[in-house]
Amino acid sequence: MGGFGNNRVMSIKAAYRRVVSGGIIYIIFVCLFSALLIVGIASGIHALFIAGSRNAYGTYREIPVAILISTYIFFVVSSTGLCLVSSIGHVFGVKDFIPLARRCVYLSIVTILAGFLVIGLEIENPFRMVLYNIISPNLSSNIWWMGTLYGFAVVFLTVEFIFLLSAGKHKQAVIAGFLGVITEIAANSNLGGVFAMMHGRPFWYGPYFPVYFILSALITGCAFIIFFVLLAYKINRCNIDQPTRKALESVGKLAMLLLVIVMVFTIWKMLTTLVSGPSALAAMSALLAGPYSFNFWVIEVCGGMIIPFILLLVSRSKNLIIMFVASVVMIFSIFFTRLDMVVVGQIVPLYWELGVEEYSRLHIYTPSVHEILVVLGGISFCALAFLLGEKIFYGFSHEEQASAPEETKQEINETQELT
Repeated sequence: MGGFGNNRVMSIKAAYRRVVSGGIIYIIFVCLFSALLIVGIASGIHALFIAGSRNAYGTYREIPVAILISTYIFFVVSSTGLCLVSSIGHVFGVKDFIPLARRCVYLSIVTILAGFLVIGLEIENPFRMVLYNIISPNLSSNIWWMGTLYGFAVVFLTVEFIFLLSAGKHKQAVIAGFLGVITEIAANSNLGGVFAMMHGRPFWYGPYFPVYFILSALITGCAFIIFFVLLAYKINRCNIDQPTRKALESVGKLAMLLLVIVMVFTIWKMLTTLVSGPSALAAMSALLAGPYSFNFWVIEVCGGMIIPFILLLVSRSKNLIIMFVASVVMIFSIFFTRLDMVVVGQIVPLYWELGVEEYSRLHIYTPSVHEILVVLGGISFCALAFLLGEKIFYGFSHEEQASAPEETKQEINETQELT
């Protein structure tokens, strides 16, 4: 089968041949991630329906949500970021971002499905949740809006991706992409609102998280784009074309700007929390100088902000190896940033300010083996879908031809001829 720009029907046999022709290392990783995915799903099913989630998972009454929820947040926020950065090109017309459109939309679908997989293995009865979400909607619930909007986002992104694979469907892709952007932003801000509207958790309460989630989504999207695009060209054993290089350069510059803004956001979050009530102050103290200080200063601040900013600055968004390292550090750090946000907001007892003696110590949380396996299953799903997608949806490297409007195709062709 030729590229998608020629709008040919993809053969299952041809897709299979491309997968098995990926090489021994490629096949090993496909098998490894497949096995981890199966183990993760089996572990979640065992926890929910056999052992019981309260016995198998490390959560308890005082800390009811932890690493599985933070992993869900990590994936769905990443999906929003990928959607937003992708839309800069083919939806809002910034030509430098157009070569990234297809792969980013595909990854946006994959990451949101990975998030659904993880949270589905965290909720005690996911089937009942889906059923009553439809037949008994609660319009006053942030969680209902979040789940519903992310469900619509999957639909719009899938339609957008199909149109991007089809020649002459740019206008339809733009409409679907615009609807996807709206639903992703709305779902993401509702996710932040789930935390921001919890008056009983002072560390979360306030207008900070709905805005921060959208900002951090953009940064996560940039990191994911750099990481997966560079990895994709390695998997496909081909050199990066000039339009894609220019697109990655633009993403790198955008990431540097966003990192500076996040640094400012983080400073103000610290300052405003330090002058809050005793409970919020205790949570922030645990983050700055307590049991989570290493995570905050080393992983979140250095790994998630300072080191990536320095690496991107040194690379001048041109050295792809340094940019790849920066993206790896960012993704790793962002994962633990989400975990710290969820857990630290719950470690302070609800009766802390009342001086009740049995609630005078911070709660402790340690993830269980079941939880770790479910998280690995979610990560493996994302990695496996990426590896298979690179071979099945052959033609990502030529995506600008299908996603660009007619007036820009000539310019892209001229650029490719020059390089």
